[in-house]
Amino acid sequence: MSVNNRIITLLTDFGTSDGYIGAMKGVILSINPNAIVVDISHEIQPQNIQQAAYVLDTVHPYYPESTIHVVVVDPGVGTERQAVMLKTPGAFFIAPDNGVLSPVVKDRVETIAITNPDYWLSQVSTTFHGRDIFAPVAAHLSLGISPDRFGEIISSLVTLANPQPEIEPNGTVIGQVIHIDHFGNLITNIKSDDLPQIDFFIAIKSHVINRLSSSYAEGDELLALVGSNGYLEIGVRYGDAAVYLGAECGERVDIIANSKHRHTLT
Repeated sequence: MSVNNRIITLLTDFGTSDGYIGAMKGVILSINPNAIVVDISHEIQPQNIQQAAYVLDTVHPYYPESTIHVVVVDPGVGTERQAVMLKTPGAFFIAPDNGVLSPVVKDRVETIAITNPDYWLSQVSTTFHGRDIFAPVAAHLSLGISPDRFGEIISSLVTLANPQPEIEPNGTVIGQVIHIDHFGNLITNIKSDDLPQIDFFIAIKSHVINRLSSSYAEGDELLALVGSNGYLEIGVRYGDAAVYLGAECGERVDIIANSKHRHTLT
């Protein structure tokens, strides 16, 4: 792949009913008509930085080397928060410095504060940095402009707390829902390696799931399985688990060995 036809991905909370994404693409293609612009998602819940970070983490590894990922979920637009460019061994990431790049911070080899207005649009709105800063910076980067031309190297970035499952003395694993996908499946922060090596059941909102299924079409109405990203998911056969349970992100999920008494659930 030549420099000029680099892939630029877009991940935002803009939705698709307005022209915001179209404006960003227009800016990119005006600067580099050969850029390959790919939509990851524009249906992130408004201002939900944690959700955007999760989606980025599960998607970016599947893109070719040197892909430029632009993430605009930016409740702090127009404030003093920085715009940043993060370089890793395999990709570039352009985003507000608000924690949305937390999944890739550990892999960075260089971080640039985007401060050089030479690579922005001539007029910058206080409410649409996606169009006026992030899109043109990504386009110029795709043309081979050196990262150090965009601003100064910085050493620190805002990161999000990464909720990890807790393991109680009795072996119960306590996790939580960290993402709800388009189908209403509840993705937890419990990885397959966190599951007990003995028989267990799963409890959420006074409901009990007695076994793991191997697919969404298998099992009882309410089911659990290890999803494609290696995390425990809770779904409903041919339905929406979030609606069925009235569940939201942050919902507690317990993994309890079968030897424990179910009356311990609270």
